[in-house]
Amino acid sequence: MLNYILNKTGYALLTLFGVTTVIFFLFNVLPGDPAQMMLGQNESEEQLQAVRAKYGFDKSLTTQYFYYLNDLSLVSFHSFNKEDYTYLSEEKYNAITLLNVAETQIALKTPYLRESFQKNGQKVSSVIAETLPNTFVLAVSAIVVALIIGVFFGIISALKKDSALDKAIQILSTLGMSVPSFFSAILFAWFFGYVLHKYTHLNMTGSLYELDDFGEENRLQLKNLILPALVLGIRPLAVVIQLMRNSLLEVLQQDYIRTAKAKGLSSTQIIRKHALKNALNPVVTAISGWFASMLAGAVFVEYIFGWNGLGKEIVDALNTLDLPIIMGAVLIIALMFIIINIFVDVIYGWLDPKITNN
Repeated sequence: MLNYILNKTGYALLTLFGVTTVIFFLFNVLPGDPAQMMLGQNESEEQLQAVRAKYGFDKSLTTQYFYYLNDLSLVSFHSFNKEDYTYLSEEKYNAITLLNVAETQIALKTPYLRESFQKNGQKVSSVIAETLPNTFVLAVSAIVVALIIGVFFGIISALKKDSALDKAIQILSTLGMSVPSFFSAILFAWFFGYVLHKYTHLNMTGSLYELDDFGEENRLQLKNLILPALVLGIRPLAVVIQLMRNSLLEVLQQDYIRTAKAKGLSSTQIIRKHALKNALNPVVTAISGWFASMLAGAVFVEYIFGWNGLGKEIVDALNTLDLPIIMGAVLIIALMFIIINIFVDVIYGWLDPKITNN
């Protein structure tokens, strides 16, 4: 099992290195001067030169690439020259010096995701730390909605196989998979937040925390979570319904279910005590993979509902060409994909030892 985990971790690190490389070169071949993006339209040539030197924009693309890898690495190499980009500044790096070799300082640090072009030099890590928890709450809520509603309707669909109700549920679940999330978000916001507002008391837009009427403190607004969680959960909901239905139908054909029926157990008792647990296995497996997709798929949903999460931050950064935030956010999402995939692979290996031996 240990070798299996180490192999998966090795592949994950190679994947992360590939993603990092693609992200860097993709965003650094775009037209435009990053220094001008940071300073705006009122810059002087002296200011441009100072910014280029400070952030390493005056170096070759290859050198900038190694600077970027050095910033992201846990163990990094730094110059003693204060004018050099790699100087171990406390403003940039949260680091501990390990040792000094000649004119190079080797340090252990947290990954440095650079600074925002548009937020007055705010660190990208700070921006992500402020918005990622909201996205995480939204993704978890969407998964919970998909599980609860999906399992319920999946059971109903299986028990009423080939009936009008079963066909209606299948049509609705297929429709849920095919409708784009941004369209569902617009539709839900308009219908439940505007047309039915006096009944639902839900807002078309709003985040988890909002300033009170006096602008003095942030207040928790859980009702703003309802619509975006429902919209984001529609696609996994449709998958859960289909998986639950098919899995339960398969389980109900097993011999031990026939034995339970012969003992006189009711359908409810059979489902609750015998069939449900085994039928949930493929559902739980699929949901674990969907969770990472929720983080990436929340981009347009958050933007439409005004949810202050990582997805909305990415859209805002795209509108203002705030490249460090875009690159940092994409890296974080990729890292979470990788971590979740490793976790799922380890679970697979634990459930089926044959996998770890291949």
